[in-house]
Amino acid sequence: MEKIIDIIESIAHEKDLNIEDVKKTVCFALTKTAKRIYGEDYDYETIIDTDTKTLNLYQKVLVVKDDDERLENEKDKYTAISEAKEVDPNIEIGDELTYELPLDNLGRTAAATLHRELEFHIQRLLENQIFEKYKNMVGDSIVGTVTRIDNEEATYVEFDEVRAVMPRKNRIKGEKFKVGDVVKAVIRKVFIDKAQGIYVEISRTSPKFLESLLTLEVPEIKDEMITINSSARIPGERAKVALTSLHPNIDAVGATVGTKGMRINAVSGELNGENIDCIEYSSIPEIFISRALSPAIISNVKIVDDKAIVTLPSDQKSKAIGKSGINIRLTSMLVGMDIELVELEGQSSGNGESTDSAKDPNALQNLFGEN
Repeated sequence: MEKIIDIIESIAHEKDLNIEDVKKTVCFALTKTAKRIYGEDYDYETIIDTDTKTLNLYQKVLVVKDDDERLENEKDKYTAISEAKEVDPNIEIGDELTYELPLDNLGRTAAATLHRELEFHIQRLLENQIFEKYKNMVGDSIVGTVTRIDNEEATYVEFDEVRAVMPRKNRIKGEKFKVGDVVKAVIRKVFIDKAQGIYVEISRTSPKFLESLLTLEVPEIKDEMITINSSARIPGERAKVALTSLHPNIDAVGATVGTKGMRINAVSGELNGENIDCIEYSSIPEIFISRALSPAIISNVKIVDDKAIVTLPSDQKSKAIGKSGINIRLTSMLVGMDIELVELEGQSSGNGESTDSAKDPNALQNLFGEN
């Protein structure tokens, strides 16, 4: 095994792997090979000599008493103390003695076994590195090319060095892709499947995809001057996103919507026309819920345990619920609690307009005492 370090550096460079990881893998592969050739019961140690750049294999034996019964049947695992003293005068019973096993004597079978072991473990090392890379990318957006659509309408997308899968449930309703299409999605989860290896699942229906698109489209979010506190989606129909400005001169909602709605429209276009409501977040749940239920005008919000009791004029109830209940469902998902609507009998909002009280400073001050 001449110049093994040069070979390791070549493998590490070619596969883009850490050199120390490759060294450990090579040593492990040789140890596994020795166990296959000489026997699983014996102990081995593989050492790389950095001075000579060679790979050395050693068998370890345990030093026992001269009359130990194990010496009769397992000479390769044990050595008598008297014999060990000839090698090392300071050695004691219970210590280990190592003997070098010449690699040149292993033969073709061992060489072939070593090659298979090395190939297998380098591949596992490569897979683990890729797995760690994409596990840390969960929630990030990717752009890839559709390579296949199976019988269950799962879409396979290639990007970088992996092929991701977008199940039908992760596709926006009404979307259809064909081979060759360029698709943008978010990494939903990554795990290792015994049959398929690294499994990367992507999604276009996750709220994280909306957040990722907003981060790409709105520089203030990317630069962390605006924070996305939470988001909720009914894919392809409507979404709500709660925002906080961390800069006194930046309006979180205005910056996210953009001039004449250019920024939010660009994100909506990627989501097949999904309507996106941008809401200013408040740490006070009552105010946050009032804003989130826009365009309904809310009279009062009371938090009881994990439920919000929302009182509102009778003519505002349909607005709070929304078409097919979409508004109240999204609000519940956004604020993370159940919402119960209670009508004020005999009262209406007065003007019948869909003015958003959550955005009216005076209304908020009257309701909750906070601007």
